[in-house]
Amino acid sequence: MSQSPAPNSIQSYIKPSTMKPTVFWRLAEEIPQSLHIGLTIASIAVPLFIWWAVTAFGNIDPKFLPSPADVAKAFGRLWGTRELLKDTVASLWRVGVGFLLAAAFSIPVGVLMGSFPSIRAFLEPLFGLMRYMPAPAFIPLLILYLGIGEAPKIMLIFIGVFFFNSLMVMDTVKFVPKDLIEATYMLGGNRLAALTQVIVPHVLPGILDACRINLAAAWQLVIVSELIAATEGLGRRISVAGRFLKTDEIFVGLIVIGVIGLSFDLLFQYLLRVSCQWSSQKR
Repeated sequence: MSQSPAPNSIQSYIKPSTMKPTVFWRLAEEIPQSLHIGLTIASIAVPLFIWWAVTAFGNIDPKFLPSPADVAKAFGRLWGTRELLKDTVASLWRVGVGFLLAAAFSIPVGVLMGSFPSIRAFLEPLFGLMRYMPAPAFIPLLILYLGIGEAPKIMLIFIGVFFFNSLMVMDTVKFVPKDLIEATYMLGGNRLAALTQVIVPHVLPGILDACRINLAAAWQLVIVSELIAATEGLGRRISVAGRFLKTDEIFVGLIVIGVIGLSFDLLFQYLLRVSCQWSSQKR
C-alpha cells in the first residue's frame, strides 16, 4: 500500500482558492505608502462626512449636535477673543509640568525596579496598590494639603501618570535578554556598564512607547484637575460650556484636545524613529 508523500511545509495544507493574495488584508506586513496615506485621510474624512450628513439631513437640535460649520464658527469666535488661546496655554502648561515631573521620576524608578529584583520586591506591591486607586479620588486630599492653586492640579496629573509609567517601564526592562548582560560581564563590564550601556539603550523604544501612552492619561486628568477652582483651561472651558448648553464650544474644546494629543503622539513616533533607528528597522 503506497503512502502519499508528507508535506514539506504548512503551505501545502492551505488551498490557494481560500487564501487569495490581497493588498488590503496583509497580515503583519507593510502596506503600500499610497494606501497608508489614503486610509489615514479616510479615518478623518469619513467620520467628518457622517457628522455633516447627520446634522444637514437629520432633524437634530443643534444644542444636542451642532454642525461642523457651527463648531467652526464657535472656534473662530473663541480664537478671536483669545479666550481659546489662553485656555490652551493653561492646559498645556499643567499637562507639561505634571507629565515631565512624572516621567523624570518614573523612568529611573522603573529601570531600577526592572533591573534589580530586590528593588522590585520592595516597591512593586506598593505601586500595584496605588495603581488601582483612581487619581481623581485624591482631589479632596490635594485641596486640603496644597490649597486650590496650580499645585494640586499638577500633582493630580503626577499621581495619575507616575505609578503607571513606572510599572510599564519596569515590565519593559524585565524582558531584556540575560545573554546581553552576561556578555557585558564577559567583556569586563560591571553592573553600572550593564545598566547604562546595555539595558537603557535596549529598552529606550519601550520607554518612549510607555510615555506616549501615559501622556494620553495626563490629558484625561487635566480635565478633572481644572475643575479645582480653575479660571482658565480647556477642561474649565468644556465644563462652563456644558453648564450653559453651549454644545458647539464643548466640541471645540474636545477637538483642540484631540489635535494636541495627536500632535504629541506623532512627535513621540518621530523621536522613536530618530533615536531608535535600529528598533524601527527591526520592527
